[in-house]
Amino acid sequence: MTTTTTFPIGPAPADAPPAPAHVPAELVLDTRFANGKIANDLADPYLTCDVMRSAEMPRIHFYPWPSPGAEHGSWVVSHYDDIRRVYEDHTLFSTKGAAQFQALAGETFPSIPLGIDPPDHAKYRKFLNPWFTPVAMKTMEPRIRATIGGMIDSFAQKGEVDASHDFGRVFPVRVFLDLMGFPFTMFDQFLAWEWDILHEDSLATKAAAVTGILAYLRGFIAEKRASPDETLGSFIANGQIEAENQDGKRPLTDDEVIGMTWFLWLGGLDTVASTVSQMFRRLAMDQALQQRIRADRSLIPTAVEEFLRMQPLVNSVRLLTTDLEWHGVQMKAGDTVMCFNSSGNFDEAQFDAPHVFDPERKANRHFTFVGGVHMCLGAHLARRELRVLLDEWFTRIPQPFRVKPGADTTVVPGLLSVRNLPIVWEV
Repeated sequence: MTTTTTFPIGPAPADAPPAPAHVPAELVLDTRFANGKIANDLADPYLTCDVMRSAEMPRIHFYPWPSPGAEHGSWVVSHYDDIRRVYEDHTLFSTKGAAQFQALAGETFPSIPLGIDPPDHAKYRKFLNPWFTPVAMKTMEPRIRATIGGMIDSFAQKGEVDASHDFGRVFPVRVFLDLMGFPFTMFDQFLAWEWDILHEDSLATKAAAVTGILAYLRGFIAEKRASPDETLGSFIANGQIEAENQDGKRPLTDDEVIGMTWFLWLGGLDTVASTVSQMFRRLAMDQALQQRIRADRSLIPTAVEEFLRMQPLVNSVRLLTTDLEWHGVQMKAGDTVMCFNSSGNFDEAQFDAPHVFDPERKANRHFTFVGGVHMCLGAHLARRELRVLLDEWFTRIPQPFRVKPGADTTVVPGLLSVRNLPIVWEV
């Protein structure tokens, strides 16, 4: 296994996309390793990102490669306080255009609620929030527990499972499909579409996948309008929201319905699965940590928060609404700013011993669920799934587990994460 924790930073290579004319050439740097683009085999895959906060590194640099919502590159901030400013100042840093993959298929509707700034953002969150509160999660927990427990029982006596592909990739999607009212028969097609949208470089491939899923979702919405039920998908399809004049409610427009349904679909398939994969990788490689949580289940809630902090999956982008000079860098309205949560979650100014996994860490205010008013809508659901998972796993498989000898433990520190992770235990 690789043990080095340093990563050289140099100028962007000659084949990188060109930066805008107002960006100084010396600030155009190759930091793809900190943006979930380069795999490594470190026990802590995010150790390489510490260089982002080194004295030799500019406080702000330019990342020339396209990202969702930033087709022409982005300014990058990587210190905790700078990231917090971006997430909390929604007047200066807008989410307009965020997760706007649908534009590849010629669509103009926004991703809701992420792509809507305050004050309008609040009414969409108010509409959706009842489905994602801790109270709602408590109601959902028996179904979540049954789904996870049933899957674990199916392989517990085999002494082996691919914790990423055959388990972690599957159960969060089952929970999400159940919540939305999507049929499980769409499982493989959904994941194929999502893979093409998020992980394929070809714009034509992305566009074809967006076209396919949007056609399906519009058909799904029509079905839920014709035959309403108790699912979140039906609630959105037939939803009403506060009228603009605050006088009663009005039906959601077609763009609002598809904007919400699309965004929940996009965010509901990949994130928990990637978190599970990295979580099991860490546990399988750290027998002491594994035994500590196994022996004291009361640690599970704070341990889950620490897994989340130490496994940031997404570096979020915002749109600058006005010209700004920041840390001596001249930025222009219309530029995008990317927050390297992959660095901010390990900032020594915020977290003591940030690379020490502390299952009892207090005041763990990380950016894995972003921050500000756009805090991840599904944060409570993700936490509940991970807590139930650890509890059910250690109950049904009390034996220590480890990575299967000879297995590849390479990980991409981002949404790609671990495609396969065979683990084994004695039966």
